[in-house]
Amino acid sequence: MTLSNLFHAGIEGLVSLIYLSGYFGVFILMTIESSFIPFPSEAVLIPAGILIQREELNFFLVFICAVLGSLAGALFNYYFAFYLGRRVVDKLVDRYGKFFFISKDSLKNTDAYFENHGEITTFVGRLLPVVRQLISLPAGFGRMHRWRFCFYTVLGSGIWVLILLALGYLFGGNQQLIEENLGIATLLVLTFCLVIVLIYLFINPKKIHYL
Repeated sequence: MTLSNLFHAGIEGLVSLIYLSGYFGVFILMTIESSFIPFPSEAVLIPAGILIQREELNFFLVFICAVLGSLAGALFNYYFAFYLGRRVVDKLVDRYGKFFFISKDSLKNTDAYFENHGEITTFVGRLLPVVRQLISLPAGFGRMHRWRFCFYTVLGSGIWVLILLALGYLFGGNQQLIEENLGIATLLVLTFCLVIVLIYLFINPKKIHYL
């Protein structure tokens, strides 16, 4: 469902849902959004931003609940891939890997990649549409250090949460303005990610061979 369809379904309905569910609702919905279930964060955070504008919710508490929810969902995916997912993949590679040109070395390369680039990959991934829901899985498969994973997940999620809350706060229920500025914000975020990656590679030239 696109953002446009969500607004046509009734922005006030979403606002009422967030208002009734409160801070715990924001946490649960963002946990769902950050895990396997495809649920747009725009449908949670933009209405929450409107409620902040109306002084019916507190910005700080909404921000904390949203970021913690994003982290909880990301950790669910991470641990699934780290434990159950990795075991399944290891067994599948042992049995069928040769038919798909996948070997144990391929898995080791994934581990090496996240050992060397896990931080930047997780941070940037949390800012990219679609990717932000999935980036936790390869981080888990690659056995990225969990505390580093948590830190960069929170950092990336926090920026995205701020952007969406700001859109709701600044433009209220004006569908056209939100859609226009969401597109601009997404483009700016993509540009920001590209710049961050280029700076990272410039500062760490020795790590390029791990790409």
